[in-house]
Amino acid sequence: MARGILIYAELLKSGYIAPVFFSLAAKAQELSQKLNGEEVMALLIAKPGDAQRFKEGFQACGIDKVFVYEDEHFENYSNELYSKIAIDLAREIEPSIFLIGATTQGRDLAPRISSQLHTGLTADCTGLDINEKGQLAATRPTFGGKLMATILCKTFPQMATVRPGVFPFLEEPVYKDTQITYKNHGIENFDTKVKLREFIQDTEEVINSLDSAKVIVAGGKGLKTKEGFELLKQLAETLGGTIAASRGAVDMGLAPQSIQVGQTGKTVSPEIYIACGISGAVQHTVGIEGAKKIIAINIDKDAPIFGAADVGIVGDFYTIVPQLIEHFRN
Repeated sequence: MARGILIYAELLKSGYIAPVFFSLAAKAQELSQKLNGEEVMALLIAKPGDAQRFKEGFQACGIDKVFVYEDEHFENYSNELYSKIAIDLAREIEPSIFLIGATTQGRDLAPRISSQLHTGLTADCTGLDINEKGQLAATRPTFGGKLMATILCKTFPQMATVRPGVFPFLEEPVYKDTQITYKNHGIENFDTKVKLREFIQDTEEVINSLDSAKVIVAGGKGLKTKEGFELLKQLAETLGGTIAASRGAVDMGLAPQSIQVGQTGKTVSPEIYIACGISGAVQHTVGIEGAKKIIAINIDKDAPIFGAADVGIVGDFYTIVPQLIEHFRN
C-alpha cells in the first residue's frame, strides 16, 4: 500500500537547495497530520558530500527520511538521469504523494516521471489539501485564471508540481531525527542522449530573486517606457527590494520574462507588493495572492487592482514614485 509524502529537493547551481523545497516541506507537515502521520521524505540528487551540508536543514523542516544519490555526474541537471533515479525510488518506496517545485527544472522533470510511473500529474498548483477520502486535492488556476480547479488523482503516487512562493515556510522549526539513506544510483552503464556543453547563468534571475524577496515593486503597461522601469528600480533599491513585471509589460518589451509575475510567470509572497501601472487582471493577481500587503498605484480609479489592494493610490506613476523615492531616502 502506498504511504508517505516524497518531496524532490532540487539543488540549485549556487549550491543551495531551492527555497520551494522548504515551503513544500512545511505544507507536507500539514498534509501528514491529515494522513495519520505518514512520513515526510525527501529525494536529493547531488555531488558527493552535499547531503551532510544540508542535514540540519532537513532536520529543522521535519523530514523523516532523505534518500540521497551522489555522484560527480550529478553536478549538472540531466532530465534522463534524474528522472531515472526518481522513477526507481518511487517504485521502490511507493509514496502516496510525490511533490515537486514548479521551477524550470521541476516542470521539465515531473512530466517524464509521471508518464513512466503511469500516474497523473497536476501542474502549477497553488493549493494542496487532503479530502475526506484521504486523497490529495490539488488546486490550480484554469480557463486563463478565471476559475480554480481542484483535481484528484486516481493512481499512485499522486503527483503535483507547486509554484514557488505559494506556501509559507515553517514559522517554527519542526525538528526530526532525520534518517539519511545513501542509495545506489545504477547509472554506470546508462547512456544519456543529451550532454550539457555549456551553462550560461541568467543574470536577471540572479539579480531578481523574487522567490525570497520581502519587498517587490512591480510595473505594468501603465509605465509605458523602459525609463519607467528605471524609476521602478530606484524605488525598489530604496526600499531594499527587487522589481517584477506584469505580462503586459513583458509583452511590450519593457522588462524580461524572467521577472514576470502572474499565471504565466512567478507566484510570489512578499511582505509588501507595490503594483505600479498594473490594471490587475485575474491572470496577474493569482500570482500575488500570498503577498501580506498590496499597494496599488494607478491613474485609473476603476482599475481592478484596487479590488485586491490594501492601499490604493490614484494618480500618475511619474508624479507619485519620485516623491516616494525622495521620502524614503530621507
